Amino acid sequence: MTKDDVLRYLDLPSASMREVLHLITRVAPLSTTVFINGPSGSGKEFVARAIHCLSKRETGPFIALNCGAVPRDLIEGELFGSEKGAYTGSVKTRAGLIEMAEGGTLFLDEIGDMPHDMQVKLLRVLEERVYTRIGGSQPLKADVRIVCATHRNLEELIADRLFREDLFYRINVFPIMLEGLSARRADIPQLVTLIAERFKSQGIGPLPLFTAEAIKTLQNAEWPGNVRQLRNTLERAGVLYGGETVDGETMRRLVSPRKTIDREEEAEALWGAVGDLGLVSAALEPAALDDAPLGAGPADGVADPRAFLRANPEFNLKDYIAEIEVAFIKAALAESANSVSSAARILGYQRTTLIERMRKFSVQREEA
Repeated sequence: MTKDDVLRYLDLPSASMREVLHLITRVAPLSTTVFINGPSGSGKEFVARAIHCLSKRETGPFIALNCGAVPRDLIEGELFGSEKGAYTGSVKTRAGLIEMAEGGTLFLDEIGDMPHDMQVKLLRVLEERVYTRIGGSQPLKADVRIVCATHRNLEELIADRLFREDLFYRINVFPIMLEGLSARRADIPQLVTLIAERFKSQGIGPLPLFTAEAIKTLQNAEWPGNVRQLRNTLERAGVLYGGETVDGETMRRLVSPRKTIDREEEAEALWGAVGDLGLVSAALEPAALDDAPLGAGPADGVADPRAFLRANPEFNLKDYIAEIEVAFIKAALAESANSVSSAARILGYQRTTLIERMRKFSVQREEA
């Protein structure tokens, strides 16, 4: 991360992010301990990296540790290291993360999950700037800047005796509060552009072209997973629709891929969409629905989709749609003399999309 990256990714339109950038630029050049609080996925590690990048330690290492991801019996060794023979199987001296971060920044993420006994030892590091390896007796100097973060309410943990009050006051020297993405919707259009640029540099591939309605859909979403969820949604959009245009309705499906879909509403939408194409029989009456074969359904205005669902409790809409899609793919290939490119144009697909669908449904081009 460069200083230009910091400014571009944090200089966002919302008032809260402008305040965050202001605080970062004020505290970064100093050695002050920083405490970052905000919901999961809101960008706490990015802020920590920005502080490191703008500090006098920018040429030193940036080492991150998720305190909740390391077993409680191993976290001391991870942080402080161990001497040879300190425990069974210890055949050489091992450096801990504090030593590895020498001259740089140590980022302790999810510090609210740190075991209570380790909190005492971390307090000593913060107050005296010394530590001792496991099995050792020689105090070592901790020439490292510590930045802490959590999504939890530490004051509540203190009340429940799960977090030390003295450690809280020691790390809460310079707090930076991050809001969730839903509280700063004005940032989303710029974040989409920045994430797309990062995808390109990472070789992930091009994003789709988003309509104004698609961007508005992103701004109206709730985003419980915050910026991390936004990034995942955009990457999913790139995989499915890279280089294509994504409208508001498509974006709504991308934002909520697990949203429960009402079977009756979906059936009505399906039959309404294909009714004019002759894929459903206009001659079917409600009384005849029990004997209707798969692939034949009531046309819009002729029969009641709800009656069909009641009469066919084993009906599977996913299979029904798949059969229709396979029929169209085969028809398009026949019409285009087995040319995938021509068939894709007929269907309104990208060529790569049609190839993927053919693989999914095991559709083969017939030999001439």
